[in-house]
Amino acid sequence: MITALAGAALLVPGSAATGSERPAAGAAAAQTVALTFDDGPHATYTPQILDVLAAEGVTATFCLVGTQAQRNPALVRRIVAEGHRLCNHSMRHDNLSTWTAAQIEADLLAANAAIRAAAPGAPIPYFRAPYGAWGPSATVAAGLGMARLGWTVDTRDWSRPGTDAIVAAVQTQLRPGGIVLMHDGGGDRSHTVQALTILIPLLRDSGWTFTVPPTLATL
Repeated sequence: MITALAGAALLVPGSAATGSERPAAGAAAAQTVALTFDDGPHATYTPQILDVLAAEGVTATFCLVGTQAQRNPALVRRIVAEGHRLCNHSMRHDNLSTWTAAQIEADLLAANAAIRAAAPGAPIPYFRAPYGAWGPSATVAAGLGMARLGWTVDTRDWSRPGTDAIVAAVQTQLRPGGIVLMHDGGGDRSHTVQALTILIPLLRDSGWTFTVPPTLATL
């Protein structure tokens, strides 16, 4: 059973090492959760995740790597066409924390261009730093109109811990207003796909509502 505890908020600066977000004091308790997926689009696993989301009627956020968008432009278009949100996850998944602001800006603009080459005019309201290593990147991203997107639930699905472990991580860490970090790219994500088929009905049956994180315009 997932216990609903008050106080978690979105997009509050957290650990530079992990990218996680701290609860904000006085945040309104809402039993909402946002699903986010990093490192895609992936030719095999992104379509499977999109199929699950479509079947369940859930909107998610996809943090795209520029080179992956170039490899899989049709999937970028599908993500947009199915109503999901886009997030810039850098051009090549480099650690940007030691880069200069000018270097970071060039990288983020290149990633945005790669994404929009596949889906012209698509909004990209968020930026998530690779490895959660932010440095000055959040400030640079804000200047480009993208909100910092951290997370409150780290499933560690990148390590392929097994379907049950991914589900248990969400059950243990989720609080109202949570942002769940998962991956659709970067390796074998079959455990993530399987976990998603369990998590969505489990959360919904426990009273959770699926949402998307706030943007700079709504903060």
